[in-house]
Amino acid sequence: MTSRAKSTDGKEKNQTIREKKELLFKKLASGEISLGGATKSMRNIVGLTQKEYAEKILKIYPRVLMDIENDRGNPTLETLQKIAKPFGLKVGFVRVQKEEEVQKNP
Repeated sequence: MTSRAKSTDGKEKNQTIREKKELLFKKLASGEISLGGATKSMRNIVGLTQKEYAEKILKIYPRVLMDIENDRGNPTLETLQKIAKPFGLKVGFVRVQKEEEVQKNP
């Protein structure tokens, strides 16, 4: 494989990662995905196992990550912040639009 092919493969991989992140962000914004689903998607985007992602990236126990990905447990604010940080997200309050507001502002 030439260096040109390697360079192209890297660009394509980065583009795919960007596209996956944008899709995840859209799902988060629309409420289409749960905290567990979003966390699992984040881990899959970077291509790590639960153990690797928990220990190396988030600095939490793998069991805690497993519970979060399965929408179980009650993660602390600190844990939620650790999950959000690698993707440039912050934990906070989000105003949910009522059904009537959504219909008025498509």
